[in-house]
Amino acid sequence: MKLATYQNSTRDGQLMVVSRDLTRAVAVPHIAASLQAALDDWDKIEPQLQQVYQALNRGEAAGAEAFDQARCHSPLPRAYQWADGSAYLNHVELVRKARGATVPESFYSDPLMYQGGSDNFLPPRAAIPLRDPAWGLDFEGEVAVITGDVTLGAGVEACGRAIRLLMLVNDVTLRNLIPNELAKGFGFFQSKPATAFSPVAVTPDELGEAWEGGKVHLPLLVDYNDAFYGRPNAGVEMQFSFPELVAHVAKTRALAAGSIVGSGTVSNHDRSVGSCCLAEQRMIEIIDSGEARTPFMKVGDKVRIEMKNAAGESLFGAIEQTVVAHD
Repeated sequence: MKLATYQNSTRDGQLMVVSRDLTRAVAVPHIAASLQAALDDWDKIEPQLQQVYQALNRGEAAGAEAFDQARCHSPLPRAYQWADGSAYLNHVELVRKARGATVPESFYSDPLMYQGGSDNFLPPRAAIPLRDPAWGLDFEGEVAVITGDVTLGAGVEACGRAIRLLMLVNDVTLRNLIPNELAKGFGFFQSKPATAFSPVAVTPDELGEAWEGGKVHLPLLVDYNDAFYGRPNAGVEMQFSFPELVAHVAKTRALAAGSIVGSGTVSNHDRSVGSCCLAEQRMIEIIDSGEARTPFMKVGDKVRIEMKNAAGESLFGAIEQTVVAHD
């Protein structure tokens, strides 16, 4: 099943059921006004949404209209929880190697995780506001899951069963603010502004064989300024699966339905597949030549993030964002 949220006059938007080919959509206010409302009572509401989804795919859903990604907010315009991991250790290894540091052995058995701001996400076609170019604006292509309720201390298997939906992510980052923040010993805050998610969230079954072992075994496609930038496979070299990442979050707290857990920047050792963020390319340049030459984003720069199935069909729609000056 595929779900989206159209922007309207409310904070949480209007829930839309979207056809598998992303061409048609229908509002379902008689079932759930918003995606959060659906997640709050998923066991009861999911079968009703599935009925609408099947009718929509058959061309039989009353009130269906052309699906417009430009009208979409992030599937959850705000969420109770946004926790982002760093499951692709190639990315971590490059960052640490560039500054002459090694990766602690614990990183291979205990996931990295930070808690992001979840009160205000960006729509997938909204501009990225930039107040100061010196802050080092970067994009980060990722995958994320939305969970149902997860109990405190839930195990990996239970956390896997709690995964309701998957999305793509642009985890916007201000790289030049990170060093001073981390030096304080308290983690990210100002360096992590509002995040954007894909227009569509999908249930795991929509991925077919690509959803295996709690990972998405498909390339994440990133274009930067209308040119190829990266296509690393999200299922390759992912050190921790999504059930493991959710279990890491649940170790000391329960998760409310509608919590989002991210994978971190998708990254492969194979350099030919490119990168999903500018920082990774800069680290490679430092390792190879001692100097970073790739600049961070400036006003007018554009990023596009998408994922396609084996048949070349878009699964989640596309995140398409342009940097604008914030006055």
